[in-house]
Amino acid sequence: MAGYLTTHVLDTARGVPAEGIKIALYSVSGNSHRKIAETVTNADGRTDSPILPEKAFKTGTYELVFFVGDYLTATGQAGDAPLFLDQIPIRFGMSDAQAHYHVPLLLSAYGYSTYRGS
Repeated sequence: MAGYLTTHVLDTARGVPAEGIKIALYSVSGNSHRKIAETVTNADGRTDSPILPEKAFKTGTYELVFFVGDYLTATGQAGDAPLFLDQIPIRFGMSDAQAHYHVPLLLSAYGYSTYRGS
């Protein structure tokens, strides 16, 4: 089995999955970024399929960018402009060609965290 990458977003302030957040995945090499996927979270805060499926998986450095500004505004959490959080980039490495990497985002209007999930 080849590796693959999944993600999801949880709104920790409201205690619900974050639906409708656009996510872009970039391959990173030095200062060069190449977009390789784009998707939107579903009602469960997840993507409908792996953001980097087995057939496209390669080890290397990647960056997920979560476009959270519209979501925070729509849910009344954003505050005044300019938004404290609008786009959240998370850069990470994947070194095991056979592993499932899961990189979730735990979100609130004024902070976030991530971890390598399972």
